[in-house]
Order: sequence, then C-alpha cells, then structure tokens
Amino acid sequence: MLEEKLAAGSSWIHGLDPRAKLVVGLFFSFLIALSNELKTLSLFFALAVILIISIKIDFKYLLKRLLLFNLFICLIWIFIPFTFPGKEILTVWQFSVSKEGLFYALKITLRSNSIILLVISLLSTSPVLDLIHAMSRLRIPPKLIYLLFFVYRYLYVIKKEFNTIHQAMLLRAFKAKTNLHTYRSYAYLIAMLLIKSYERSQKVYQAMICRGFKGDFVMIDHFKLKQKDYLFIIVSSLFLIFLLAIEKGLI
Repeated sequence: MLEEKLAAGSSWIHGLDPRAKLVVGLFFSFLIALSNELKTLSLFFALAVILIISIKIDFKYLLKRLLLFNLFICLIWIFIPFTFPGKEILTVWQFSVSKEGLFYALKITLRSNSIILLVISLLSTSPVLDLIHAMSRLRIPPKLIYLLFFVYRYLYVIKKEFNTIHQAMLLRAFKAKTNLHTYRSYAYLIAMLLIKSYERSQKVYQAMICRGFKGDFVMIDHFKLKQKDYLFIIVSSLFLIFLLAIEKGLI
C-alpha cells in the first residue's frame, strides 16, 4: 500500500470517485461477510474477478499477493473437512471427510478471496491520500482520519529507520540465532525505534504548531461526482438487491 503500485492506472475503475468506491466496497464487503449461501458467494467471487480483470493488473503481482493470503486458507482446508460434523463422503488415512465440512471450507475460501479482490480492485486503485480525503467528505470522525493519515505518512519513515538500524547491526557481523544475544539485540532495536518515533513525533508536532496548525487540514481540491459515478452506484445497488433476494430465497 505504501508503494501504491495499482493507483496509477487508466481503467474505468481508476477514474471513479473515491467516495463511491469506498461506499460500494464497504457495503459489498459487509454483505459478503454475512452471506452464507454458496450461490451468492459464487456470484460475489465472479464479480470480484471481473473487477480485478477490469483494472488491468499484473497477474504475477496479484497471484503473489493471493498466494501469501491463501496460506491461512490452506490450513482451513486441512482441518475443517475432517473435523466438521456431517455426512461422510470420503476417508483419508482413517480420517473421515464430511460433505458439510467441504462446503464450509469452500464458503470461507470464496468469502475471503472475494473481499480481498474487491479491496484490491476498488480501494488500491486510488491513492491513499485520496481515500483519506474521501473519508473526510463522508463525515468520518476527524480524529480517526488524522490517525490514518499520520500512520500512513510515517510507516515508511519507521520502516526506513528500521532498515538503517538493522543494516548497521549486520555490518557489525550480527547473525540472528536462537540465543539470548539475538533476543536482546532485537529488543534493543525495537526500543531504539520507539525512542526515535517519539522524538520524531515531538519534532513533527512542533513543526505543525509553528505552521499554525489548529486541528484541521485545509483541502484545496474537492471531489465531484460525475455521471459514471452515479451509474456505478446505481448498478452496484441493483446488483446488491439482486444478491440479497437470492440470499433470502426470493429468486
């Protein structure tokens, strides 16, 4: 996220208003998390795949991210089918695999991957600062917005400081092992990061006060909803209603 590799693009999703993407992404993720029907989750996953194709992402980059994310999902497939009660359909090394367990693991897989693909396609296609600006326009509490802003702004600084200290340790022939010296060295590293973070926060605060900061960031440019944004919200709302009807068995 710090690198914002996906924010610089020319797809139709990149051109949408960040507020529209935030609202639609929130409602879709909320409904996916609550959905329990395999048919509905399959449709959500198909939608997420269509959106991820639309942003013209590098599939090697995407597969690398999904592989790391799905390592935990693999553990679910190892344990749940063998422990979930239900109708036995298969026996592997004297362990019974239940039909309900397989469907439950499949639902978790579809649910989690649908949400992560939607987040990548809708939120990662906007710069983080634009998302924070959009949150302020959606009346999110200012303290939460400032917290997100400063976390985003200084994560890179802390990461850079960590790399500097760690590189200095390596230049002094430090080798990580499972011994007390290694644990003590990493404890010192973390302590130095905390001290440097505190000192940096004091300098930043004093600099903001010197520049007349009174608790508000003045925004010069503001978002304007366009015709394609309204169309995106309407189509997404109709699709949500359609999926809710499927979830409730009305269709």
